Parts: sequence; structure tokens; C-alpha cells
Amino acid sequence: MTETVSFNPWDMARQQFAQVADLLELERGLRDILCHSKRELTVSIPVRMDDGRLEVFTGYRVQHNMNLGPTKGGLRYSPRLTLDEVRALAMWMTWKCALMSLPYGGAKGGVIVDTRQLSLRELEGLTRRFASELSIIIGPESDIPAPDMYTDAQVMAWFMDTYSMHVGQTVHSVVTGKPVVIGGSYGRQEATGRGCTIIAGEALRRAGRGLKASRVAVQGFGNVGSVAAMLLDREGAHVVAVSDSRGGIHQPQGLDIPAVMRHKLDTGQVAGFPGAEPISNADLLTLDCDLLLPCANENQLTAANADQVQAKVIVEGANGPTTPAADEILGDRGVLVIPDILANAGGVTVSYFEWVQGLQSFFWSESEVNTRLRELLLKAYNKMAGAVERYKVSPRMGAYLVAVDRVAEAARVRGIYP
Repeated sequence: MTETVSFNPWDMARQQFAQVADLLELERGLRDILCHSKRELTVSIPVRMDDGRLEVFTGYRVQHNMNLGPTKGGLRYSPRLTLDEVRALAMWMTWKCALMSLPYGGAKGGVIVDTRQLSLRELEGLTRRFASELSIIIGPESDIPAPDMYTDAQVMAWFMDTYSMHVGQTVHSVVTGKPVVIGGSYGRQEATGRGCTIIAGEALRRAGRGLKASRVAVQGFGNVGSVAAMLLDREGAHVVAVSDSRGGIHQPQGLDIPAVMRHKLDTGQVAGFPGAEPISNADLLTLDCDLLLPCANENQLTAANADQVQAKVIVEGANGPTTPAADEILGDRGVLVIPDILANAGGVTVSYFEWVQGLQSFFWSESEVNTRLRELLLKAYNKMAGAVERYKVSPRMGAYLVAVDRVAEAARVRGIYP
């Protein structure tokens, strides 16, 4: 299988959907509905900068599908953000929510901006104006944003406060990923990384390996990768390499992850950690290890490097890190790839818990959250494994078959209005 040099995540998402639609023998009209976004909003965001000048940023919100319920998905702030990227992420969110049996459709959004160039006041101004622009389509029963790349609990607090000011009352459940003090959920910040760890442990267990003493490489030492590395380390795995946007570090005997986290907090990067060798993000992906967690960006494992991957199991902490051509190569080589829509579903699952808690004004303990998260993730894993066995397909296709079939059936039952 060949790939073009240019990478478009929307093309990739639709290509994946087309493969599943063929296996499910979906009718033509339903295919057309599910491979298009329901609604797309592009907004201009004027911000008064600290030096007095006005700068205008571009923001997006894409709602892919609402057949199962209100849409759900994060907001990312990135200078490289594109509308096609947001479209793909929204579609993947639809499948992720369906696989996890959550009453949501998929959405995604973001702003084209380099947050490192903004002061805290400018970031707040951008967020509040963006929230104001999106207020016409978001709401606790229509579309619920959450944090994503380069957004966090504070951004969600500003977002919730702005929406609440518009409607004249506090609305906890309009966003998730908020600070606990204003209706956030215990366990939400660690949920995506924790979910990756749960899924990695189950994948290795089924492969007859187990986490203990497994050699692990983690690309992306941010909100997802750092938590996964920490939890894997606690489970007895040897995390031999980690990386962030500025480079990586490698120690064959295993890194001291708590010390690496302190180093990152002090210096802003993992590079330069004492006693470790430098390694590039690209070289980390082909490192000799048992378990690889790509937790950074899309398009990391491609036809150009898939035949060099030495990991036995890959758990996708990021969205779309493996291209279709790489999938085929890895499958032919017997590498087990646990797809993103299951591997990183911990975040949206605990976001669902947060949303439910906010609607009821009844909040759970962290142990309750983590227990329920594990139960839903393992239930979804079993569904995926059942589809893999039934259709004789890869785990990615198995997960997609479960998810797309659920959304398609909901669309058939609801029918077409008018």
C-alpha cells in the first residue's frame, strides 16, 4: 500500500470509514451521511493584545454527528490547526463515543494560535471571545467542549464562565475538564493517560506478556504521555524512553519517571535529564521495546517507518498517529496496534462522568471514577475483540465495526427529517 507525501487527516478518517462501511455493507445514503459533518462553524476572534493592537485569530467548531446524543469533543489551540484536521478529529470522536457506549456524537474545535506567544491576559481574552462566538451552537444538551492540545482546566473555567454570563446562571455541564472547585470531576486530568495504561495492560495480558518488566517507549510527555508513563512505571514496567516537542531521552535500564517529571517541570523539557542519552522523536518510534505509546500528534507511524518499528504492541495515546499504509505494514509484521478510539477513550469517558455529575449536582470520589472507567474500557475492549474474531480483521477495524454499526443503527431508527 502506498501513501502520498502530503498528509490530510480528513482523507485518512474517510478512508478508514470507507473500509468499515464496505465490511458492514452500509447503504449508499447512510454512507454519505456518516462521511460528512453535520455542522461546521468558522469564526473570527479579535483580541486586544497587551501592546494595544488588535489581532484576529481563526477558530473552528465541527459537529460530526448527533444520532446518539449531544456532540462531545475537545478544543485545541495550535498554530498548525486546519479545518480538515478538526473534521477528522470530530469524526473520530463520533466513533470513540459510540465504541464506549456513551450517549454522545462527535465534535472538535480549536483556534489557530501559538499560545506560547500569548500572555495570560491575552489567552483569557481569546478564550472568552471564542466561547462567545461558539455560544450559538454549544450547550449542556447540544455540544459540550473539553480541553485538548494546549488547553487545560483554566481555559475550560474561562469558557464555562463566559457561557454562564451569557445565559445569566452558572452552567456547570456546558464544558468538561474544569477545575474540581467549579464542578470538575476527580480523575479527569489523568483519565486519558490512565485509560492508555488500562488498555496497555489488557493488551499485554491477552498477548501473554503482562506489564511488569515490559520495556516501554512513550512519544509525547504531555498530559497523556506523562501520566501513562508514571502509571506504567508504578505497575512495574521499565519506561526506557520518553520525548516531547523539544526532543527525547533514552535509558535502556529504565528511566526514573518521577525524577523526569520534576526535571520537565523545572526546565520545560525532558531533554538534558541527567544519566540519559538524547533520542529524537523519530528514533524513539523505532526503538527496541515491548510497548510503544505514540501520545503526541497525528501521522507519526507511516509507510516510511512502519517496517522499522520493533515494539510488539502499540497503544495509540494520540489521535490518528498511524496511517492506513502503516497499519497494513504493521499488521503484516504481526505488530498489535490498539486503536486510538479505544486506547485514548479514557478522557471522553471521564468527561461523560463529569457531565453526568454536573447535571445532577452529585459528585463521585476519585476511586469511584477510576473503577467505572476501568469497567467501561474493558467492556469496550471485549466488544472490539469480539468483532476482531467475528470478521477476522485488525483491532482498529474491529473497534470501528462496533462503533460505526451503532451510529448507523441509530441513524436508521431515527430516520431522516422531514
